[in-house]
Amino acid sequence: MSESENFILPANSTLNQTYGQKNQRPSINIIHKSEIMKTLLSMVDRVAQSSANILVLGESGTGKELIAKSLHEKSNRKFKPFVAINCGALRESLLESELFGHEKGSFTGAYARKIGLAEVANGGTLFLDEIGELTPGIQAKLLRFIQEGEIYRVGGKDAIKVDIRLVSATNRDLEQDVLKGNFREDLFYRINTITTQVPSLRRRKEDIPLLVNFFLSSGVHRHLNRGHQMSDEAMAIMMKYDWPGNIRELQNICERMQILAEGHMIMPGDLPESVRNPDQKVVMNDYDPNLTIHELEKRYILKALNHFEGNKTRAAHALGITIKTLYNKLHEYGEFEKFAIHSKIPGQ
Repeated sequence: MSESENFILPANSTLNQTYGQKNQRPSINIIHKSEIMKTLLSMVDRVAQSSANILVLGESGTGKELIAKSLHEKSNRKFKPFVAINCGALRESLLESELFGHEKGSFTGAYARKIGLAEVANGGTLFLDEIGELTPGIQAKLLRFIQEGEIYRVGGKDAIKVDIRLVSATNRDLEQDVLKGNFREDLFYRINTITTQVPSLRRRKEDIPLLVNFFLSSGVHRHLNRGHQMSDEAMAIMMKYDWPGNIRELQNICERMQILAEGHMIMPGDLPESVRNPDQKVVMNDYDPNLTIHELEKRYILKALNHFEGNKTRAAHALGITIKTLYNKLHEYGEFEKFAIHSKIPGQ
């Protein structure tokens, strides 16, 4: 973890990320000049010192985890751990073990006691990303944890007291999920004492030039010594585009331009076709009698993942399915490991 963390979106990690030690605490600098972001960050400043549970809403790729980190850094818990877990990345049994831990021998493969992330976050902040993907069973256990301030490891009998500040995030409409019976109403009201909305990039387009300049000057491919600046014509195209993948998409395209640009200045021809001509229609091939619906679905899902460079959240959104459904499909196809990105807590 670097000492200075700017508006770089979190890696698309499947499990978790932890920081909090004094010599590792990053300085969060959210690049912006738009009024809508000023309003959001002003609210972050006001609520950070409270112990209230916070729900961060926003489309995929808008930087919800960065807002959560900013809340942590501005709070009196800033020298304690910040722990993040993607609730849509794991099946229920694995997620419970990851979140609450397990005792040795509690299930096949449990060769040693495992400390859960909720316990790791003790004294600090626990960030639950994609909380709308939780199954009913985990929802019930999370509710008990929030109400009682204690957890039980899988296979354990002793309650473990844990003091955390909970920040949750989702791109789903949880109120509609409550009405449909997919999300517990009591849990919904527990996690959203305060609600914040992270704006989409199309609602803060005046920030695009600042973000582009930052990504081009600090990207991992800056050593290639090309694609460091945008021509006015190329920037005009970037400003016109609606960025359905938000800042994560912008960052990926900036990295691509650094690699593929012909010279120091990025010209319109260096931009991806999807940005230059976003309204171009996809032409479907003729019917293939040898192709089953199952195979067609598999190919289309894998093509979507390749198109979005392995970004599962963006692919799921574009496909019109939940991230949990996408993970289940990848397990079904035997392709999960190919697209899984894992990170571990230092020392484990």
